[in-house]
Amino acid sequence: MVPKIRRGSRTHGLLVYLYGPGKRDEHTDAHLVGSWDGFAPDPGRDTSPDPDPKVTLARLSAALDLRVKQAGTTAPAQHVWHCSVRTDPGDRNLTDAEWNTVARRLVHAVNLAPERDPDGCRWVAVRHADDHIHILATMVRGDLRRPRMNYDFKKAQAECRRIETEMGLRQLRPGDGTGAKSPTSAERFKAERTGRPEAPRETLREAVRQALAGAATEEEFFTRLREAGLRVKLRNAPSGDAIGYNVALPGDRNREGTPIWYPGSKLAPDLSLPKIRRRLVDGTADQTTQSAATSGRPDWSPPARERRNATSIVERTAILLDSDDDEAAAQLAGIGELLDAVTQTSPAATRVELGAAARAFERATRSHVRAERADTRAIRSAARGIIQAGSALGRGEDGGTTAMLLSTLVLVTLAAARWHSARGHAQQAHASRQTAEHLRAAYRRAAATPMQALHDQGRALPEAERRTHQATIRAALPEATLRADSSSTKTDALTATLAQAEQAGHDPKALLQQAIDMRELGTADDVNDVLVWRLRRLAHLPAHPGEATRRPKAGTSQPKASTNRTSNRTAPTAAARPTASDPRNRPPRR
Repeated sequence: MVPKIRRGSRTHGLLVYLYGPGKRDEHTDAHLVGSWDGFAPDPGRDTSPDPDPKVTLARLSAALDLRVKQAGTTAPAQHVWHCSVRTDPGDRNLTDAEWNTVARRLVHAVNLAPERDPDGCRWVAVRHADDHIHILATMVRGDLRRPRMNYDFKKAQAECRRIETEMGLRQLRPGDGTGAKSPTSAERFKAERTGRPEAPRETLREAVRQALAGAATEEEFFTRLREAGLRVKLRNAPSGDAIGYNVALPGDRNREGTPIWYPGSKLAPDLSLPKIRRRLVDGTADQTTQSAATSGRPDWSPPARERRNATSIVERTAILLDSDDDEAAAQLAGIGELLDAVTQTSPAATRVELGAAARAFERATRSHVRAERADTRAIRSAARGIIQAGSALGRGEDGGTTAMLLSTLVLVTLAAARWHSARGHAQQAHASRQTAEHLRAAYRRAAATPMQALHDQGRALPEAERRTHQATIRAALPEATLRADSSSTKTDALTATLAQAEQAGHDPKALLQQAIDMRELGTADDVNDVLVWRLRRLAHLPAHPGEATRRPKAGTSQPKASTNRTSNRTAPTAAARPTASDPRNRPPRR
């Protein structure tokens, strides 16, 4: 049950709309289901002799405005309180008597007309559809004072949650006031008329969010907006400094033919210019430093290198979320930027699901938790690197490193869901879980080719080597973990990865234990897949199994299970280099 509250100044005008046909003739059988005294005139079902609906409506308007006129200049300018209350599409239709109960409980909850208060405000509840009512109240009490209505939206939301429980309706997730503003009915109707798939407000919000992903400066942010085809208008103080911005879609105009502008703060609470500036104030980290772990591989393409770098940073963010630290609040916004960056540079096969994931996670990036000391430069730099690498080649990276990153992003969004749930952020937790589902779908597409190649390589191993590595897997992983999913019993890809890691000079047992100890595996959809990508990143193995591996220099340290550090890498020795017939030496698929 969703309450939506507005304020206004025209009692008669609102009644004309409520009893009228609606903007698309959607209003049917408009009638009262409740009023302040139970005897208010009903323009929809007036049973008096020769009823005139217009006369009855005027009588109802005058009765509602009686106290407003008596209060004179002390009455509020916007004296109309308007609340629409809608049930969920899956709910049963409530009776008029039940809607009357809902209306009475809501005007009581917000202190408009408390029960047994003879001086409560006058109100009516109008029903013109099966699934919702409109409550109209005039905000002057019988003693001509204004009602105390602080936090009326929160109080209405809380009362709706109680009504849902008592009436057996679907339990909706309570909000916290940090959600983005939804399109108005007029905006939705206009989008339908003009053939747009969504309202301009939603299109603009996504475009602004994508322009912000990884932007290093305010100037770069505005340049990206213009390059995306948006109209941009800055609001300047008398000093000439920008204090805000407005954006508009080309061709989206009002009746006068002028562009319809939206301030950033009206698109989403965190897209106002002051909040964008706070995000940009730390800039982005030096990408040379950020990519140090991968810069030694000249044969990795820039998109692959940047995705590997991002995977390492996302792992650290997941650990921070698991630690239940409030500083993780800032990292969630960084994860949102990273999802936008991956979406913009992804191939067509995964772009739809990644776009849905980015849109869903947008709700999870905002809450009332504020991080005081968080450093988001690393994760914002990772988003920037992905965008720049994708743009440089005119495409994203559609091989194994995308699957590697998506596998880690699934786990971090599930960690975000737990982080939000622990703080009672129901909507954000739900959005995080939705994001994980979209990422899983994108992962399955991205991982299909490289994982199949790894499975083939695992089955092609000599039987003795195959048994050795499978014994290592069984010793390190509990049987219950291996059998948690039907696909997890197939360890061919994990076996092939351990064999390649050993060929590159690593200790398979120590490396596998290090991958297991990095963080929990209980939320993994497929434990084997998660470990495959962790191992390939830790051992600096190419994400696409067709590429050659490299052996560390003799005498360099090997991975240890007690740390998250990986071994040093150099070019393999001649003895360690695979033969031309070895399937691991085949060129990568394009």
